[in-house]
Amino acid sequence: MKVSIIVPTYNERENLPELFERISKALKDYDYEIIVVDDDSPDETWKLAEELSNKYPVRVIRRTKEKGLSSAVIRGFKEAKGDVFVVMDADLQHPPEIIPELLREIEGGADIAIASRYVPGGGVKNWYWYRKLISKGAIMLGRLALPKIRNVKDPVSGFFALRREVVENVELNPVGFKILMEILIKGNYKKVVEVPFVFGLRKAGESKLSGKTMLNYLRHLYRLMRWEGELDRLIKFSIVGFSGIIVNEGFLWLFVNLGLDKYVANVPATELAILNNFLWNDLWTFKDLKRKPLWKRLVSFHIAALTGAIFQWAIYVPLVWLGLHYLVANLVGIGASFIVRFAVNRHVTWG
Repeated sequence: MKVSIIVPTYNERENLPELFERISKALKDYDYEIIVVDDDSPDETWKLAEELSNKYPVRVIRRTKEKGLSSAVIRGFKEAKGDVFVVMDADLQHPPEIIPELLREIEGGADIAIASRYVPGGGVKNWYWYRKLISKGAIMLGRLALPKIRNVKDPVSGFFALRREVVENVELNPVGFKILMEILIKGNYKKVVEVPFVFGLRKAGESKLSGKTMLNYLRHLYRLMRWEGELDRLIKFSIVGFSGIIVNEGFLWLFVNLGLDKYVANVPATELAILNNFLWNDLWTFKDLKRKPLWKRLVSFHIAALTGAIFQWAIYVPLVWLGLHYLVANLVGIGASFIVRFAVNRHVTWG
């Protein structure tokens, strides 16, 4: 089994000697190559990599017209000669000593082996609280938006191994840094395994995290939702929800005009709106996902509606208490409730 280690670089010159030495020791029992894909670094990372190729099995691709981590990884896939690809950063935050563990999982039958920070035994070193919040928030958002990856604990890891067949003849077109998420959505695979590792401290150079990185992540998520059909599903769910408002308002008016108390009339009007929404979501929005018996889907849908209502109230009350106009607070609550109801229905009712 030949292994191709793909390392995208930009201004990582200071880290290369240690990185290559540690890879060499970790893979002493493997037939391997290191492919450095450098975006014409001002510090001439590419030049040092070429010099070190006299000592290590390194091939250097210097890109002068393209930029970006994900496209660099894709270029590495195209140039790689291995049966298994390993993707890692050059900054030594991805310890090369983990590579044999990833390869053992591939040899054991996994198609993709992810070095994960968020499985037991994994973690991060000395991150500020806001960095942890951004990372976990991005993962939660991705798992909610893309049900295919909901069981992967670290779908945005930049350190992973995969069989060549996973990406062969697959059109990858990611935005930003999160190439693994693109592979998990579009790749040809059956089994994913996560291996714990501790995300280390950068030895040299500067972090690439920025506001633009986070914006690109959201753009990437949007594009993958479109590709998966999840965006269409969200739009359908919205249309059905609007029809529920019309049903609710219409029957509330009818029952009040038939003589029911306005408070009592709200109960059957709400239930009819819920039944309306369930029917159309079952027949249209989630028609391809009917795995549970009808009665279980109906019960779950009611639970989702109740959960959304509680969430809306929990948002509304504090905002009003803080002085926000009650109508604005209610709109914020409705928006949050919508997201919660969609997530519960997508992952539970029709999950």
